[in-house]
Amino acid sequence: MAKLQLPLSIVLAGGEGKRLMPLTADRAKPAVPFGGSYRLIDFVLSNLANANMLKIAVLTQYKSHSLDRHITTTWRMSSLLGNYITPVPAQQRLGPRWYTGSADAILQNFNLIQDEDPKHVLVFGADHVYRMDPMQMFQQHVESGAGVTVAAIRMPRSEAHDFGVIELADDGITIKAFHEKPANPPAMPGHPDLSLVSMGNYIFKRDVMEEALILDSEDIESRHDLGGNIIPFLTSQGQAKVYDFANNVVPGETERDKGYWRDVGSIDAYYDAHMDLVSVHPIFNLYNRQWPLLTNPPSLPPAKFSEGGSAHDSIVGAGSIISGGILHGSVVSYDVSVGKAAIVEGTVIMPNVRIGEKAIIRKAILDKSVVVDPGAQIGVDLERDRQRFTVSDGGIVIVGKGVRVTV
Repeated sequence: MAKLQLPLSIVLAGGEGKRLMPLTADRAKPAVPFGGSYRLIDFVLSNLANANMLKIAVLTQYKSHSLDRHITTTWRMSSLLGNYITPVPAQQRLGPRWYTGSADAILQNFNLIQDEDPKHVLVFGADHVYRMDPMQMFQQHVESGAGVTVAAIRMPRSEAHDFGVIELADDGITIKAFHEKPANPPAMPGHPDLSLVSMGNYIFKRDVMEEALILDSEDIESRHDLGGNIIPFLTSQGQAKVYDFANNVVPGETERDKGYWRDVGSIDAYYDAHMDLVSVHPIFNLYNRQWPLLTNPPSLPPAKFSEGGSAHDSIVGAGSIISGGILHGSVVSYDVSVGKAAIVEGTVIMPNVRIGEKAIIRKAILDKSVVVDPGAQIGVDLERDRQRFTVSDGGIVIVGKGVRVTV
């Protein structure tokens, strides 16, 4: 049996992430920490690595230093076998300009594709939280003969208006139309209350992709966006097909976390995805050892609890010391200290945060190296918090990197 030629994988990681401010004030969105140990980009890279798709170019652009450093120090593959995961900064190969859209980002990096000379090119986003076996999508793509295959997730019609929605032809796989954030999303055939929403993950035939990108580059009216321009064009040519994420089977998944996918593009979505981690039976399970989430945490001793410190329905990272403080429903990263009689509830805490004695923190996100003085309060008086910090529409208080919170 002939060996299936794997695609070149391209991960789009140049997003600015304005809706995640201030977490993206000095880092790219895919570099934002998540889940106590990871960065957002670790999810897509873990999915590709677990599927043995090990030739990966990560296209970066916006404030990419921490992202570049994370990739080069964490994601090292065997060069002996020709594998690599490499960050590729914007190189302005087509003139003195940055990427004008996701399609233009691929166009400006045609040299990567020419060097590898693949028959197919996988293009995935870098900032979603999910588990997926992309090999199953690739196999369907090859068997169907599609010019492009678009991964899609089922979503209630009432929530689909914020996404790109797919309308299917009668065969149930060919994309009839692609609607960008429609006011009245079309329903799935046989499922009047559900819509198929694009996940921003695509697999292209190389020649079809290259032709479409060149034509798009010549259109001065185009936004040069994969979802907004390239997919609708290929849909009009009858070359676009859908891959239903509900059919993806990941080893070790449970009925509860099967099909989990979150676009953490806003502060409230980012916060809610963390709260999904800390229930007794988590909606998203970090502990699936058959399809592991990979990263390279620092070498630190185990977490320590002393002086009656405790954690309930929480995640606590290595090197953290809970000295008499109490945690409820929180995600605490590594190298965090919580002082005596401090109360932390429903909070996301990033590395190297220091929380003083008798501090009270509720429904908050504390970025790296925040210092909370003894007795200080966050999330107790939202009006006062709005004068000092960012407060989301959902009432989540975000304290930026390195900020000192006083009484």
